[in-house]
Amino acid sequence: MTRRTSRMTPRGTAATGSSHLRRLAAALVALALVAAPSAAIAAGSNADTIDPAASPGVPADPVYPVTFIDDEGTAVTIAARPQRIVSLSPAITETVFALGAGDRLVGGTDYDDYPAEALALPDVATFSGVLLEPLVAQSPDLVIAAGNGFTPADDIARMRDLGLTVVVFYAETHDEVLTAIRRIGTAIGEVPAAYALSARIAADLERVAAAVATTTGRPRTFYEIGSEPELYGPATGSFLADLIAMAGGDPIVTGDPAVYSIPEEQLLAADPEVIVVGDAIWGACPADVAARPGWDVTAAVRDGAIRPIDDRSEEHTSELQSR
Repeated sequence: MTRRTSRMTPRGTAATGSSHLRRLAAALVALALVAAPSAAIAAGSNADTIDPAASPGVPADPVYPVTFIDDEGTAVTIAARPQRIVSLSPAITETVFALGAGDRLVGGTDYDDYPAEALALPDVATFSGVLLEPLVAQSPDLVIAAGNGFTPADDIARMRDLGLTVVVFYAETHDEVLTAIRRIGTAIGEVPAAYALSARIAADLERVAAAVATTTGRPRTFYEIGSEPELYGPATGSFLADLIAMAGGDPIVTGDPAVYSIPEEQLLAADPEVIVVGDAIWGACPADVAARPGWDVTAAVRDGAIRPIDDRSEEHTSELQSR
């Protein structure tokens, strides 16, 4: 599995699915992942005790203490504006930086890779779970964990047993990702920035959806999150699947909302018309994808519709697609 794969631990005919539509699908995914990093991001289907959305316009930062009902149904009180924040997923790390609070992060994961400043954070979590002693040594006043098993439940319980303030969030759909950004903003005291960011992303997504609203045909689209040790793509109902549909594609999904791996036979049987190489930044390239044994049966390989994309940079995405 590539390092970025875990962050997802990420609906025509070939004749009418034009190359423009296919490039637009890739661009939409790139845009959304830059601004709303991944499904492991903190989420918010449950309302905060203090509901910023109930206020007209953009609300001010909250008056602490603030009580959250997190996505596990746990009431968590944040006593004061956090000054020492630990993030337990790359998506959360990126969001905190995007909200202008990166200087208050004191711990992250060993697979945080964006922005560049995140690489210098002390590692307090790995793919296997939380590194409890290094985390406690950072004396965090807020730990933001990821739900759906991304942060192991036993680790969450141990942190809370030690008296740490831990809030657990998880987003699945793109709407929940936008809500998640606002909830993170409330938790860390960056509400105006969070509302501004979520509004900008929503406007961008609406603009792309409008651009493809009158197109006909929805090319079957597979977004490759990773290819080692197995293939990884959008889970059923995930925000990546949402975005592909919004961009005019028919997303090829794993078939399980909790699973991001997809058997090769299942993918080939789905016959993708477009393959978006989301792990291009880690070395995957269209030529390598096209050369995989048996993949020449797919419409995407036959038509050369394999689009590399760096989910961290729209500019780099354009560069990759021009190669």
